[in-house]
Amino acid sequence: SCREQPIFSTRAHVFQIDPATKRNWIPASKHALTVSYFYDATRNVYRIISVGGTKAIINSTITPNMTFTKTSQKFGQWADSRANTVYGLGFASEQHLSQFAEKFQEVKEAARLAREKSQDKTELTNPALNITSHQVLPSPIISSNGPGEDKLFRSQSADVEITTEKERLKKMLSEGSVSEVQWEAEFFSLQDNNNKLVAALHEANANVDQWKKQLAAYQEETETLRQRVAELESQGAHDSSSENNKEELSQTLEELELLIKAKDEEIQMLKSQKCGRWEAEGEREETLQKLQELEARNAELERRLHLAEQTLAETLAEREKIQNEVTKVAEIMDVKIFELSEIRQGLAKLVES
Repeated sequence: SCREQPIFSTRAHVFQIDPATKRNWIPASKHALTVSYFYDATRNVYRIISVGGTKAIINSTITPNMTFTKTSQKFGQWADSRANTVYGLGFASEQHLSQFAEKFQEVKEAARLAREKSQDKTELTNPALNITSHQVLPSPIISSNGPGEDKLFRSQSADVEITTEKERLKKMLSEGSVSEVQWEAEFFSLQDNNNKLVAALHEANANVDQWKKQLAAYQEETETLRQRVAELESQGAHDSSSENNKEELSQTLEELELLIKAKDEEIQMLKSQKCGRWEAEGEREETLQKLQELEARNAELERRLHLAEQTLAETLAEREKIQNEVTKVAEIMDVKIFELSEIRQGLAKLVES
């Protein structure tokens, strides 16, 4: 309502004790809810309220005789005699539990001070309590003048002793029930931790199976890479033979270049001789024919030189491509071998644990 204001809020899983067995916890919701401390300034009271949907899951007025008990690192509880139930809260961390417990103690102390202040106001405003000490009538229990009065004193003393004994038994029973609830909450927490450990064990076993499958896949891939490396190495041997061919082609090119150079010199010489032999027509025709033959041969030699250079370039490109593939496969094998060693170490640690 408008007169109540929240003074502290947190989120927790809300439980209530089973009213039939008083031993098991019943979850109040499937998810964590907001749990808040509210202060009613009009009535000067404190309440713990938690709402799930349109329903109030917790509506507990805090009294000075309430106690919030930590039953585990993340679970706490308190009993509400007015609601005739025990509430339990499961927090996400130990820090949230400690904050809620500290706020419970502060609110409990504030409720005690509010009750004492209210009682003081009641005593001051109630005229029946304004009785002076000389107006108090003597109690018949104190006087014992006759046998009848002495008998009355004994019966009232026995009643007082019986009442005291009843109060002591009630206190012992209430403490016993609180201890029983604490043990039940501790058992619930241990059972929850056991379920979590079992789930973690199943997950670890599933991870081991997955790692084994991945290890087998890596081993198969490593074997494939080894076969590829063997093929590339054999191809590299062929490449060595192609390198010999390249050397032979280089020698042939050098010879062709020398031959072309000699023919060019011969052509130049013939051209120089051609100027001094214009008289001999037959010799001129023979020289021209020889010149044409030399030019045709020169063109053929240039064509062969061009083909040799093209073949050499293709051979060099193929060799560089094979070297790049060998380097790439070697890098992939190094990565796979490193991952394989990491997986083996992880499996060894898991087996040791």
